[in-house]
Amino acid sequence: MNYKRLFIPNSLIFITVVTKNRKQILIDNIEYLKTAFKLTKQKYSFDIIAIIINKDHFHTIIKPQDINSYPKIIGSIKSTFTKISGIDYSKNNSRESDIWQRRYWEHTIITEEDLYRHIDYIHYNSVKHYGIAPKDWKFSSFDKFVINGFYDKDWCNFDDKYNIESLNLE
Repeated sequence: MNYKRLFIPNSLIFITVVTKNRKQILIDNIEYLKTAFKLTKQKYSFDIIAIIINKDHFHTIIKPQDINSYPKIIGSIKSTFTKISGIDYSKNNSRESDIWQRRYWEHTIITEEDLYRHIDYIHYNSVKHYGIAPKDWKFSSFDKFVINGFYDKDWCNFDDKYNIESLNLE
């Protein structure tokens, strides 16, 4: 199958990256994942607008300085995590480990409304997957958004929840 990706300059990109067979390894190895992001940011210039790390996948919105670099950014995060984590899953060929799904989901955000919906979706993920309020999930950018006045600390009441549940962004 031929995948077409959009490369619109100055765009924000919503990305979902999933572990292979949904292995629940990311939270247990969060420091390695943070290091993988940090090392990747040293190689490629990009901002992380919002992020959530779940046990078996993560969602993020990034703004790469060079829009053409976002596939390399994701590849670097995945390969760096694989190398430094020391997780020993057998390789299915010389290029891929069994830690990550080969593909990732991406969506180019081009409107402010679309941006806000994706930010909400990211921060709602702890409720969706674990029944944990965003303020109580340590592995997201939610606190940053509270500090900056984007959310109330108790955001995600039932009205918020029902509006967000209608989105399917995985």
